[in-house]
Amino acid sequence: MSRRVLITGLGPVSGLGLGIDENWSAATEGRGAVRRIKNFDPSGFACHVAAEVAELKVKKFVPKSYRKATKVMARDIEMAVVAADFAAKDAGLATPGTLDNGDECSYDPARVGAQIGAGLIAADINELTMALAESKDADGKFDIHKWGEEGMQHLTPLWLLKYLPNMLASHVAIIHDTQGPSNTITCGDSSSGLSIGESMRVIQRGSADAGFCGGAESKINLMAFMRQEISDRLCNDLNEIDGGVAKVFDEASTGMVLGEGGGIVILEALETYEERVKSEGHEPYCELAGFGASQTVHRESRNWKTDPKGRSIASAIKMAMREGGVEADEIDVIYPYGSGMPDYDAGEAAALKAVFGERLSEIPVVAMKSLLGSCGAGGGALDVCIAAKSVKEGIIPAVVGRENPIAGVKGSNASESKEIGCALVLSTGVGGQNTAILLKKHRA
Repeated sequence: MSRRVLITGLGPVSGLGLGIDENWSAATEGRGAVRRIKNFDPSGFACHVAAEVAELKVKKFVPKSYRKATKVMARDIEMAVVAADFAAKDAGLATPGTLDNGDECSYDPARVGAQIGAGLIAADINELTMALAESKDADGKFDIHKWGEEGMQHLTPLWLLKYLPNMLASHVAIIHDTQGPSNTITCGDSSSGLSIGESMRVIQRGSADAGFCGGAESKINLMAFMRQEISDRLCNDLNEIDGGVAKVFDEASTGMVLGEGGGIVILEALETYEERVKSEGHEPYCELAGFGASQTVHRESRNWKTDPKGRSIASAIKMAMREGGVEADEIDVIYPYGSGMPDYDAGEAAALKAVFGERLSEIPVVAMKSLLGSCGAGGGALDVCIAAKSVKEGIIPAVVGRENPIAGVKGSNASESKEIGCALVLSTGVGGQNTAILLKKHRA
């Protein structure tokens, strides 16, 4: 497990834009994507805002020979495919997905993997309407037998292929011809963080030399919105803003803002990368130096609530720092899960205090969900994209939406230039899965 792993390409897709340039520009300016939902009429919900991806034409990001396959891509799959295209090009990789002219690939396909996180993909309501309408009994109630006999006949034969969570990794692997280890991880908001960690381990143990990893998810649909509102997780005080930001780690926060998006990150073994680009002048973003994962247990609520002391989150942080060989006083910036849900923010803040002590009030804590909402399985990868860019550029993005920070956490601040030796990226699934990713500045 001694191989060093670099991040060499970034492909974020969010309400802030497509690709690292648009997302980075918005992050440094503190420009949010939270506005009234356009995808559906939100007036029946208490929360009317989210962070939507403005325009996504997936056919522009796949080879001509693969465009028919876009018909069986749900929104989540489309975002992963677009993100992978941006990431491959950003890394300077020549793949079947980026080259239509038959040039030689940058790698041996058998030595490249694809570990991609996915969420609960919501089926298109319009597609289900006719099928359900034909599945009623004489009293007008839903009948499972009618569904099997008549209702399902109104769905296209390939309907299910649009909504299987493994389709994100499947399409990315087919388009870019990655024939190495492939995996799909579905652990809620920790999915992409876990996928990046898994890709790192695959490369470290020598099973691959590079990997496409990350995740994507859209939570801006009727069913996802209904689930979150019934669970009382959504904010209820931002309905009038347009292009604004959400409150995270703030005393006035009333809940999270949903978003859609994700990111694909290219990882490469150090020696493989150096051989590939020895004459091209490409530079990596940073080194992926440590990874930790844990499971939250809160017996007092029978695991219905998060642990207010954040003990398992702190455990994951310590694992990542131990692997990376760094101490708490060497962390220059933290990218937390930072959902905006008061209980979760408090638990995460407690974990950070347990690790960093009084110094926490001096460390920038950049919560990207204040700008681009909670993107579920794609959120952790988006954070890693911005964190990796910040390490390379030596710039800490703006901290916004925190005018009244919770005790011990630094408040809002404009972006600042600073040498960043180490950055920490965290994610926490509502089911209790935690990840911590340690990024180090790459030094040749």
